[in-house]
Amino acid sequence: MDATTCLKSLLLAVNQYKNHRSAHNASQLQRQIDDVSGVKCGRLLVSGQVLPSECLSGLVELAGDPNTSPALTGTIISLLAQLAASDDESREALHSSYNLTGTLASVIHYNSATPREPVVLQCLQVLQKLTYSVRIPHCTPYMDELITFLIQHVQSPNDDITMPCLGLLANLCRCTLSVQTHIKSLSHVKGFYRTLINFLAHNSLTVVVFSLSILASLTLNEEVGEKLFHAKNIHQTFQLIFNIIVNGDGTLTCKYAVDLLVDLLKNPKIADYLTRYEHFSLCLSQVLGLLHSRDPDTATKVLELLVSLCSVPGLRKLLCQAVFRPPGPRLHAAAKRDGHGRGVEPDPGLALLHWASLHLDGPETCYLQALVLLAELFEAEIDSVPSGSAQAFLDLLLPMLLGLLQAPDAPLSEPQAKRHFVRAAHVMDLLLVLSSEDMMKKQLSQQLSSQLCVSQVELLLSSCHIDTGFSCPATSTDLSQVSAEVVLKILQLMSRLKQLVQHMENSFYKILQDQRVVMPLSLALGSDRREHVQTALSILLEAAPLPDFPAIILGECIAANNAYRHRKAELSMESPPTLGRSIVPLAAYPPSPSPQGIHSLIEKLQSGMVLQEQVKDLRVSEIMDVYEQKICALASKEGRLQDLLEAKALALSQADRLIVQYRCQRAQAEAEARKLASLLKEAERRKEELQGELSAQMLEEERAKTDIEHLLQHNTRLQADSQEHQSLKGSYNELLHRYNENERMLKELQAAHISLNKQAETLRKQNESLKLHQDRLVTQLVEKEEQIKGLDSNLQERGREVSGLQEELRQQDERFRERESEREDMENTISMLRKELSKTELARKDASIKASSLELQKSQLEAKLQKNEEELSKHSHMIAMIHSMSSAKLKNETVNLSL
Repeated sequence: MDATTCLKSLLLAVNQYKNHRSAHNASQLQRQIDDVSGVKCGRLLVSGQVLPSECLSGLVELAGDPNTSPALTGTIISLLAQLAASDDESREALHSSYNLTGTLASVIHYNSATPREPVVLQCLQVLQKLTYSVRIPHCTPYMDELITFLIQHVQSPNDDITMPCLGLLANLCRCTLSVQTHIKSLSHVKGFYRTLINFLAHNSLTVVVFSLSILASLTLNEEVGEKLFHAKNIHQTFQLIFNIIVNGDGTLTCKYAVDLLVDLLKNPKIADYLTRYEHFSLCLSQVLGLLHSRDPDTATKVLELLVSLCSVPGLRKLLCQAVFRPPGPRLHAAAKRDGHGRGVEPDPGLALLHWASLHLDGPETCYLQALVLLAELFEAEIDSVPSGSAQAFLDLLLPMLLGLLQAPDAPLSEPQAKRHFVRAAHVMDLLLVLSSEDMMKKQLSQQLSSQLCVSQVELLLSSCHIDTGFSCPATSTDLSQVSAEVVLKILQLMSRLKQLVQHMENSFYKILQDQRVVMPLSLALGSDRREHVQTALSILLEAAPLPDFPAIILGECIAANNAYRHRKAELSMESPPTLGRSIVPLAAYPPSPSPQGIHSLIEKLQSGMVLQEQVKDLRVSEIMDVYEQKICALASKEGRLQDLLEAKALALSQADRLIVQYRCQRAQAEAEARKLASLLKEAERRKEELQGELSAQMLEEERAKTDIEHLLQHNTRLQADSQEHQSLKGSYNELLHRYNENERMLKELQAAHISLNKQAETLRKQNESLKLHQDRLVTQLVEKEEQIKGLDSNLQERGREVSGLQEELRQQDERFRERESEREDMENTISMLRKELSKTELARKDASIKASSLELQKSQLEAKLQKNEEELSKHSHMIAMIHSMSSAKLKNETVNLSL
């Protein structure tokens, strides 16, 4: 089943139930509501069309009717909650167009006697979503009763709806001054303040941030607020808020904590306190770490906080240093922290690039806040001396920005086109900031091309229909306004870079002579914003000397816009505002000639006739362009007439519905009048009781003053204990560091001792092997000496026989010579063995020297190890004493320092 069929069936079921409130019709209506919820046609329901508007009006009326069954009311409120949670546009439409806030307040009022009913909790949750960052008029029906209900259940103990009541009350107090004034005027407001102060010690961080937000909205500029946010307490408040932002219970808690800090920064005194907060740099690094979260809602709130911090000059400088500082020191510091179990600190600049380059279908607020923050940071960087880290970051930023300006591949719908142009406007703001500094301007000119600017201007001029004739006043749609603003910003950037970028000057002058540029210029010249007028004038000064600049068309367009605004102001003063969408009055357009006169003039111009008397100073081409645009204006007027007829039909249906609502409200007013008469009698009776309670209130005021003094004294003691704890913690960390160093040195010495033992064992084994080798050489030497002695004796015997054997010697001369040569060989062998023996002796002496030195080193290391063990025992005794002292201190007085 399609969405239109579902809505028709739903409207029929609503009308049937209104005519006859039977159980069958109620079940039929519940079934149709379930079907609509399943189809997921939330965007269609808040589109402003007739059928969805009738369906929503009927459902809201039934939800506010006390005669509707509770089950059906719960089903309707569930559907409305689904619509309110879909997107911001649906939430705004439900609040402004259908007065859902007053309806839900009336439902709570009717069920105030039974606050634990599920429908009451549903209404509170939907109201908390509807009223977030929205101003609620105090004249909304049942607003006083709603505030009384909320305060009553905030002060009641053990109530399940305390947290939604606190959240809704925080929304009402933050955005609406009349609600703040009403709460301050209540007689029991001091008891309410006391309850909120007690909630600051609650174990739920969400309850703490809700209570602190209400106190900041109500008491920031009063005596109670001066005591709560005094210079002595504000640093603890900052620590509490930053802890909630970083370590909160969820996205909702982080969102309200960020809103609270943003509101506090609007106070100059508190902003000055934050600049002097000693832990701000650490808190800022933790907040920047949240940008690496994958949740776009959390990133959006963090970016909103960072943009708010940029409004304080002292904090903006610190934020620039945190984002643009080079990664080297950051990674070095993170590596030190990584040794204690923490991860490496990520780069917040890369996270900003990620959120700024989100897809168009992503959260619009997220990437717009990222672009605004980058513009603020670069403005601050340009005001100071630009650093090299900012220049390096710019190398990453510029390709991303220029990629966002690229024309989309597929045609865009009107909502997507609007989102694209809004982001392009913020991108151009950032590029204009970069072009105001010489070095950044040079970097930008190296990457920007004239073709990109021309294509972007062509996309804006062609897709937003701002090329209408000069006789037609400027359209007031948001899309045209945004596109005209982006066109002017692109032209301003082209004007600055026309001498630095190739072909940029020719493209710039060509665009200025295009007749479609007339409409953005006329809108800017008639704007109430100073910067738009100044930009348009600067562009006009460059365009006026050009030969084909359509100056006459620009003048006619400005005149038509002025006439339209004048006529619109007259109509708004003469008649009350109409219902439904705004209709452009036909009388606002300047008179145009009849179609017959236009056709006759075209025929004369085509035949070559010249109108000398009427158009002496105009060229024929300009006249033809002018009347062609007037013909387009007539066609657009016909379309507007059709829109007017549809709007009139919608206004008639809305008038009928208002008549029915007026009759219901009149009956309710009569019932309330009777109720007021009975309340007046009861008020007279309670007047005497209140006079008796007045004295009790005075005593309660005295007790409140005493409680505040006790709290301040207790706060002073807590601060002293905190400082003492910090000093003890510092000494403990120092001792722990020394203990870790000694333990590390002990491990190193043990490792060295083990290695030296291994070396000594190795040398001992080598010494034993050398001794064995020496023994073998000695035995060989003895054997050789014995052989030498035997050879000597044989030689002597043969010498004695020489004389007797000379004859035989002569005969055996050759044999003797051979033996002589053998003897020489043996002597050479003996000399070689003696040399080897001397070398072995030297090696044995060196080995013995090394062994003695190793024994000496071993004794020294054992002495040093014994000394380190004595120091280590001393440190362990000191740490045990510190632990015993800190445990005794904590037992005497326990303080919740985690907040």
